[in-house]
Amino acid sequence: MTAPFPDGDEYSASPDAPKRTSSSASPRRKNAAPTRATLARKWAYLVTSTAYLPYTHAQIEEHFAALLDDVFAAVLSGDAEPAQATEAGARLVALRCVGPDSLRRTMDVLGKGLLHEPELRSVRALPERVLQVLGALASGYGEALRESIQTQQEDLSRTLVTLERETRRELVLSQARFEQLFAGSATGVAVTRVDGRIQRVNPAFAEMLSRPVADLVGLNLYDLIHQADAEGLREGYRKLLDGESQRLELSRRLVAEDEESTWARFTGAVIRDSAGGAQQLITLVDGDTDVSLLQRQLSRQALHDPLTGLPNRQCFGTRLERALQHADPSFGVTVYHLDLDGFSLIAGGLGQKQSDALIKNVAAKLRAVVGGEDALVARLGGDEFGILIQNTAASPDVATVIGMINQELSEPVYLEGGSGVAVSACVGVVHRPPRDIAPTELLRVSDMTLRRAQANGYRQWALSDSVLDTRERHEFGLAVSMAGAWETGELEIGFRPLTRLADDTPAGIEARLAWNHPRHGRIGHDTCVRFADETGLIVPLGEWLIRTACEEADDRLPMVVGLTPHQAADPDLVGTVRRMLAMTGLGPSRLRLGFPAGAVLRDLGETVDNLQLLAEIGVDAELQDFGAAGDVVCLVDVPVRTVRIAARLAERRTEPLAERSLRNLIETATMAGATVIADGIDSAGDAGGWRAAGAHVGAGRYFGQV
Repeated sequence: MTAPFPDGDEYSASPDAPKRTSSSASPRRKNAAPTRATLARKWAYLVTSTAYLPYTHAQIEEHFAALLDDVFAAVLSGDAEPAQATEAGARLVALRCVGPDSLRRTMDVLGKGLLHEPELRSVRALPERVLQVLGALASGYGEALRESIQTQQEDLSRTLVTLERETRRELVLSQARFEQLFAGSATGVAVTRVDGRIQRVNPAFAEMLSRPVADLVGLNLYDLIHQADAEGLREGYRKLLDGESQRLELSRRLVAEDEESTWARFTGAVIRDSAGGAQQLITLVDGDTDVSLLQRQLSRQALHDPLTGLPNRQCFGTRLERALQHADPSFGVTVYHLDLDGFSLIAGGLGQKQSDALIKNVAAKLRAVVGGEDALVARLGGDEFGILIQNTAASPDVATVIGMINQELSEPVYLEGGSGVAVSACVGVVHRPPRDIAPTELLRVSDMTLRRAQANGYRQWALSDSVLDTRERHEFGLAVSMAGAWETGELEIGFRPLTRLADDTPAGIEARLAWNHPRHGRIGHDTCVRFADETGLIVPLGEWLIRTACEEADDRLPMVVGLTPHQAADPDLVGTVRRMLAMTGLGPSRLRLGFPAGAVLRDLGETVDNLQLLAEIGVDAELQDFGAAGDVVCLVDVPVRTVRIAARLAERRTEPLAERSLRNLIETATMAGATVIADGIDSAGDAGGWRAAGAHVGAGRYFGQV
């Protein structure tokens, strides 16, 4: 805190600071030469940059002006031992100008400034006099500093409290409270490693065992328990460490020094670091009123995020269960699951300290948004937050809350260094879920809804949908089991023909994935590829597909393998293709890889580079999902000679407007010299329709489907 000063001449910088009275001051505010005032301000500026002074700017200038008056008086006095200079040095210490460079800068600025002051020109042998005065000032400064240090040593506890208040105030206060409870509590407290090895015990615990505190350090807690009870306590802590239980409360027998056992009540907790790793165990024995306080402190640490102070995921789940049980049947609860957009990029650009500050600011803003509601804001991990609102008749609707969140987050926050940063969030909303839903299931639904909103791209939020949730849960289960299915041989590679529509002659062969699922039957290529892309399996699975396709290809027809956006942007794609061609001996011209048109258009990763490098080694490219706005430009910019009409356009080909657009698209591609492939041909009528529209090659069940 800044220490205020009285308005008069007398002041007090601190309880130990010297008093400034009118008898030692010289006229300065009205009569001092402008150069003296300038020198005082310069002195104040240079010294205050070396040490923290708990005063206002005006107070600092006033004090340094007074100090300079004394220095001038000392120079003019002619005294061999100028007391004013000695006093000025002592007052510098009283003002807390005790930084590493405070005295040096004082000597520098006064040593140069006094020699050029008009008021001192009449002083005989001015340089020697200035040197004498500065020596006296330094002497007073050193003596005062020595006395200050001595005083601090004599009053060590007060000095420590003051020092810790300035540097690590919150930590020390928390530690002090714990130490007071630890040492003074009538409850026994043992701090151990995770394996039970004792690190600290308080006197109350030692007294229970009739042993000195020092004798207990290094022993194992379980060795101090009756042999018949030790395994039960060990099992209780194992469940606590593994997360199978949230609290340990057991009655067990302690064995004292004389082998006499006494029953005691054990309450245990795990101290975890910010990453959730177990660091220590704390065991309370025979609780009294102090136990409640310690338990609350331990519980808060276990259930709250250390950075923001918000409840963590575990606490949020507990509160969800309680809120669902007590929700108003007419209004229920609403859960908002937020994920900050692009936060990894922000964190990478700002650094850890700045990103932590931003996370804390987001937490404060979210609390402000729901400040008028019966609500809970939690940090679920990383840049994800949860909001639980217990609705009433006056609660805003979901869209209003989303708007308030976006508006609040869009306000820039100015971090250290002047960076103004604003964030946005994607939100999954579960509105009025069933009261009997499990908290873990509710969090899973909110997470799935959030991912669905993120997949939409153009939307900032989405409401949960029970039908979609059921379908997605089924698909997620299939997707995550795909790697095992590949390992056990359930995945296979088949081949389907590509046929020229003009004369029904072969135009190529396409490699396709299929999954022979033991319960769900045959799962087709498109679904297999989507699952693999979502789970990260697509790169190794795609390599297997390319290798098998090369092995099965012949010298008559091109072998086509479609790529996903992730595969197309893979930096190792060209190397993989080279390796497969060399391994199988297939000529590059016999392989054609399908690149997604959207990935090429947006040049995701190294997509275009891969396409061009493959063309240089003789591997043809096919532009798949062709027909999105703007992708016709790709035919000019990249070496592509084959295009495949987008499935969503093909499905609407019978609509008059869509049919005209398709004809124009095919005509444009043909003019660019590209062969046009139409997929999804199921009948002779489909084939005739595409032939009439100008397509060159067809694929689908009519020609043979995998």
